[in-house]
Amino acid sequence: MAFDFNKEGITTEEEVDEAYQKAVAQIEKLELKNMLCLEEDHLGAVLKINAGAGGTEAQDWAEMLYRMYSRWCESKGYKVNVTNWLDGDDAGIKTVTLQVEGEYAYGYLKSENGVHRLVRVSPFNAQGKRMTSFSSVFVVPLVDDTIEIEVNPGDITWDTFRSSGAGGQNVNKVETGVRLHYQYKDPDTGESKEIVIENTESRSQFGNKDNAIRLLKSQLYELEIERRRKASVQIEAGKKKIEWGSQIRSYVFDDRRVKDHRTDYQTSNVGAVMDGDIDGFIKAYLMEFGSKSG
Repeated sequence: MAFDFNKEGITTEEEVDEAYQKAVAQIEKLELKNMLCLEEDHLGAVLKINAGAGGTEAQDWAEMLYRMYSRWCESKGYKVNVTNWLDGDDAGIKTVTLQVEGEYAYGYLKSENGVHRLVRVSPFNAQGKRMTSFSSVFVVPLVDDTIEIEVNPGDITWDTFRSSGAGGQNVNKVETGVRLHYQYKDPDTGESKEIVIENTESRSQFGNKDNAIRLLKSQLYELEIERRRKASVQIEAGKKKIEWGSQIRSYVFDDRRVKDHRTDYQTSNVGAVMDGDIDGFIKAYLMEFGSKSG
């Protein structure tokens, strides 16, 4: 219609281009939503980043990833709470856990699950050497009140500790941080396993315990849907295996390249990616793996 108006001189060529771009954006948005058809896709997400081996360089990389995901969440209007934060020894962070609330947060962020590799000339190396660092990202669905997960209180034990916030801020002089230990049996193998969750978000120990229970339920929910999927879904022959432990993406700063090894999607705009522009990677992942991924 805009094209017809342009022929009649009612609209300008720029207005036609703008209408076209808006239409393309809406179609792509619908295409992505069609890929988010698993029952857990509409939920929020719990995203945990752990620095790999490599000391200060790896811990700085973990904090860079934290900033990248924070910026991405901000651009989507998602609410983010930092539920656990452990500073690095000299810079960066050893680990951080984010609780992301918003529609389809898990459906999008599940594409980030795995090992992220950084290659750059390290600012922490006096010789100016090119170094490689790794950080791992775990993503699980954030359960809400509509999902019932059974937790046996008798299988939970607690530790408490003094917590400190982002940037080394002292949150409280008393032991408000909590560490939950949950013992459970794998329903398939009968093997005894343990889940450990730390929460330091609140100044109240009771508040931290309540949220640790919620994070435990989220992890148990993820284990259950993964178990169901393994039992019911056959991965198509020839497709790359998607699982925790695989190196999913490389960020090569001096070559100006970020490449996803599962989809081969890449960009030279490293700065934009580190500022949270990761939609291209998410879209490529969902389009290739869609409802077969988790």
